[in-house]
Amino acid sequence: MSQDLSLAQNHAFHLARTLMVPVTLFRSGGELGVLPSDELEDDEVETIAEFDPFQYGPAH
Repeated sequence: MSQDLSLAQNHAFHLARTLMVPVTLFRSGGELGVLPSDELEDDEVETIAEFDPFQYGPAH
């Protein structure tokens, strides 16, 4: 699972840099997903990390 999480974090970071918007990496129903942060309702999912393209690394 840690390899899947590491891969998801890497892809989320690159997606944020490509789209130039903050994205949130989350877990829902045992699966990992990524959405632009402004499109995600926090009560639906377990937030793992948020990546902001204007900062280096995770936003939180």
